[in-house]
Amino acid sequence: MTNTVDLSPLGKTSAYRTDYAPELLFPIARQGKRDELGLSGTLPFFGVDIWNAYEISWLNSRGKPQVAIARITVPADSPNIIESKSFKLYLNSFNQTRLDSPVALKTLLAQDLSKGFGANVHISLTLPEEFGMVEMGELDGLLLDRLDVEIDSYSPAPQLLRASHDEGPVEETLLSHLLKSNCLVTGQPDWASVQIHYCGPQIDQESLLKYLIGFREHNEFHEQCVERIFTDILRECAPQQLAVYARYTRRGGLDINPWRSNFSSSTRPPNLRGARQ
Repeated sequence: MTNTVDLSPLGKTSAYRTDYAPELLFPIARQGKRDELGLSGTLPFFGVDIWNAYEISWLNSRGKPQVAIARITVPADSPNIIESKSFKLYLNSFNQTRLDSPVALKTLLAQDLSKGFGANVHISLTLPEEFGMVEMGELDGLLLDRLDVEIDSYSPAPQLLRASHDEGPVEETLLSHLLKSNCLVTGQPDWASVQIHYCGPQIDQESLLKYLIGFREHNEFHEQCVERIFTDILRECAPQQLAVYARYTRRGGLDINPWRSNFSSSTRPPNLRGARQ
């Protein structure tokens, strides 16, 4: 049976299990939402979803609690996402689970999450003695939020986007902290900063800011919003190269940070926690 959002734990009362339970993970196929965007066959981008899990705890072999921060890097071409509440419930299932070492935890996470996402994921753990080395930083770029725009629509409107096709190409990085969307099921707000790096006809900044603010009443998961932004800009503004990176604030001890790019020379963006994360 194909998992659909209405069958997920979202919006439902859930018992919090504290014994290891990988069956709590709830994968959802990416393709359904990609079909809405007209994306089939070869994707127009590559990328990753970077998950940071700040509330991981388990017991060592003597029953003493252990804690860590995990980073989970998921390829954008994996067939599934994992619904984030189910991800949180799964992580909570380690709370009273005895494991021999952090390596044992990492092995289980890699095994279960790779199965759920349908592709190999990369896991890294930051242990307490390394917490002081965790770096923070903000996305760079020219801040769109400085513009005094008038807004009268709060749903995505790609027809707003404009670019100067009769002028020479530019390369620039634009930034906004005003991205807000809502959970596809519960309607709870999801807050993010978004960075747009492109090479091509210069994008009209006011139209781009209005477009991004237009997600304010839009219900969609993080990964889907970023793919919608990428696809709309690519179609409406026709840049030769484009990258979209969003840093979402955490919920339930998890943040999700999708990155999509078609830059041939792209390297994965840094996983620097922002001030709002």
